[in-house]
Amino acid sequence: MERFGTLSFGHYGPLGGGRVLTARDMLHQAIDLGVGMDELGVDGIYFRVHHFARQQASPMPLLAAIAARTSRIEVGTGVIDMRYENPLYLAEEAAAVDLISDGRLALGVSRGSPESVIRGYEAFGYTGSQDPRGADIARAHFDTFLQAIEGEGLAERDPSSPFGGGTGMQGIEPHSPGLRSRVWWGAGNRDSAEWAGRMGVNLMSSTLLTEADGTPFDVLQAQQIEAFRAAWRDSGHGGTPRVSVSRSIFPITTAEDAMYFGRTGEGDQIGVIDGIRSTFGKTYAAEPDALVQQLLADEAIRSADTLMLTIPSQLGVEFNLRVVESFAKYVAPSLGWVPNNAKVTA
Repeated sequence: MERFGTLSFGHYGPLGGGRVLTARDMLHQAIDLGVGMDELGVDGIYFRVHHFARQQASPMPLLAAIAARTSRIEVGTGVIDMRYENPLYLAEEAAAVDLISDGRLALGVSRGSPESVIRGYEAFGYTGSQDPRGADIARAHFDTFLQAIEGEGLAERDPSSPFGGGTGMQGIEPHSPGLRSRVWWGAGNRDSAEWAGRMGVNLMSSTLLTEADGTPFDVLQAQQIEAFRAAWRDSGHGGTPRVSVSRSIFPITTAEDAMYFGRTGEGDQIGVIDGIRSTFGKTYAAEPDALVQQLLADEAIRSADTLMLTIPSQLGVEFNLRVVESFAKYVAPSLGWVPNNAKVTA
């Protein structure tokens, strides 16, 4: 494990006892958490994206705000649902955030997970899908998005324009060189992972896999990662792609930790999502020494370079920073991690 960060759903709403976490609270707390994690030397802060729900939905303003107040931490998504996106506008926004952050954007995108509404992307204006889950729309949008960030001309110049004119095709602006190498595809099965490898984008392996044959989740995920890397190599792409996995991991170092998470350690779960029988990864919760041994035995964590810790963002900045700091101090070094403010750069 070379890097670790946090993955947050950005939930907000009633907390019980008359307390309410507003959308404003959620956004400001996310910024403060990013600043605190940057000071700790944590590598990344990433956000899930869901529409029509009290969760993070439009991540680019948030990522830009965090990037503007930090200097090292990677800012990203895990993942943006491409069914809902105007690919050219997303390309402009992504380039702007990448430039603001000096190349610290990790843009995770995919077909997306089930939403709280039926075919919500159609309400956003994206109709005509022939797939019950809209995968054809997502892939088409993704193809156009890649063309845009690669600088391809997508609109014909107007030679009579008073704003420069010219002939030929014009690409979107701004353009951020190198952004394509910071694009990730979120995959929930082997076919999708292999497709990402052939496309030459990084892999965010999902928190669930649409396979359920009794094989442990971490083994299934490690097999998915190997299939991705094989497809990358067979397609002739140069360099080494990045791979991330997500886990719920809680070092128990205080009585409060034990109260919240002392009974949450559990095995893999089998369930149905999007009509498909799937395997969900287990939660890790233990004292640091035991946690280290459990994580060293996780085949997918050993295989990936980046680990994303799913965090209970509703519990606030102070609590989550303490969880992250405990992991950074007592667990991550035994997995091979070095803080990003201590790494030697060439």
